[in-house]
Amino acid sequence: MNYLSLSDYLKTKYGTKVYKLSLTSGCTCPNRDGTISTGGCIFCSEGGSGDFAAPFSDLDKQIIEARKRVDAKIPSKIPESERKYIAYFQSFTNTYGDQKRLMDLFSKVLKYPEIVGLSIGTRPDCLTDEMIHFLAELNATKEVWVELGLQTIHENTAKLINRGYELAVFEDAYKRLTAAGLKVVVHVIIGLPGEDNSDILETIDYLANLKPALFGIKLQLLHVLEGTKLAEMYKTNPFRIYELDEYCELVCKCLAKLPKETVIHRLTGDGPKKLLIAPLWSGNKKLVMNTMRKYISNY
Repeated sequence: MNYLSLSDYLKTKYGTKVYKLSLTSGCTCPNRDGTISTGGCIFCSEGGSGDFAAPFSDLDKQIIEARKRVDAKIPSKIPESERKYIAYFQSFTNTYGDQKRLMDLFSKVLKYPEIVGLSIGTRPDCLTDEMIHFLAELNATKEVWVELGLQTIHENTAKLINRGYELAVFEDAYKRLTAAGLKVVVHVIIGLPGEDNSDILETIDYLANLKPALFGIKLQLLHVLEGTKLAEMYKTNPFRIYELDEYCELVCKCLAKLPKETVIHRLTGDGPKKLLIAPLWSGNKKLVMNTMRKYISNY
C-alpha cells in the first residue's frame, strides 16, 4: 500500500528532510480552566499532550533547547545552515488566551530563517475569525497548519472523553479554516473506550469525505497514562486495549479509506514511558514501526 507520509511531503516540498521543533506557547485550555470544564479530556496528561515539548520560556531559549534535542539526531554531514524545521506548538490550546500575545509569538517564530513552517495544535471552539485571518496572512509567507483534536465523530464517545464540543463545532471550524486557505490536520484516537473497529472506520470515512479534502491526519494509538482520568477508569474497570497486530491491521484499513493526497502525519504516537500504563508494547518504538511497515507493505 502506498500513502503520502509527512516526511515525503516535506522532502518533496523543501528538497530535504524537515524536523519538528516542539515549542510551548504558555496557553492553558478551556477544558481545564473552568470555561468548559476543569478536568480536561480524560486521556490528557498534565503536560497537555505535549510531554516532549520544551518548557515555557523565552522563545529564543525554547528554540535553542529544542534544536539541541533535534540536532543530536541529524547527521553531522548536514551543515547547520542547511537544516530546516517546523515550529510545532502542541501542548494545550494554542489559540486560547491573549490573541495579541499569541499573534506576536507566531509572527516571531516564522522570522527564523531555518523555520519553514508553523503547526498549531488547538480546539475548533477556540478559533476566532480574527485569529484565522491572521494565520491566513502568515500562511502567505510560510506554511501554516492548524491541528484539531477531533478524536472521534461519535457524540457518546466525545462525552465520555470530556471533549467539550459537538461535531458541528468542528465542521464550522474546518469550513472557516479551509475557506481562508489554511491546511488542517485532524487528530483521531484509535482505541477509545467503547469504540470498536466499525466506530473508528466511521470516523475515518467521515474525514475521507470532507470537502475540501483533508490536508493531513494523525492516527494516534490510545495511551493510558498515569495521572489521568483514563488511568483511573482503566484501573477500576479495565477496557479493551488493542494488541500490536490488531492495531497495525486497523491502521492499514484506515489508510486505505483516505484520499491519496491526504498527508499521514502519524501512524501511532509515543507516550512517555515513565507514565505509560497500557499498552506496554507501544513503548518499544522500533518494534512498533517495524511491524507497522510489514503490515502496510503486505496490505
